[in-house]
Amino acid sequence: MEREEYERIGKEIVDCCLSVHREMGPGLLESVYEMSLMKEFELRGINAECQVAVPLVYKGYELSKEFRIDILLENEIVLELKATETVSPTHIAQIISYLKLTDKRLGYLINFNVPLMKNGVQRFVNNYYKTIVI
Repeated sequence: MEREEYERIGKEIVDCCLSVHREMGPGLLESVYEMSLMKEFELRGINAECQVAVPLVYKGYELSKEFRIDILLENEIVLELKATETVSPTHIAQIISYLKLTDKRLGYLINFNVPLMKNGVQRFVNNYYKTIVI
């Protein structure tokens, strides 16, 4: 995927999150936002899968640990959803881990439990762990 395509889809992600947040508001369960966001992606023709299994592989061996990505867009962009009072370092480690384990370039940590959705979106680029707040 080219940079321009990542940027285009990134803008769509933020817009979809804004739409879901406007419709549903803050304070609901994470699963509510996940299903609403999946419907929003479907309505916009964006390829999205939820609860995608990510195996843990060490030295070529698949270990008996599996992780789940909340949403994978266009088989390239990882979304980790939260509905929490504050984003913790553990949440950040989670999105970084998913990017590394899947070798994906771009991920978003999205917290829906905020008054303004733009304050709940953080963008992560694999191998560049400075948080870019949108």
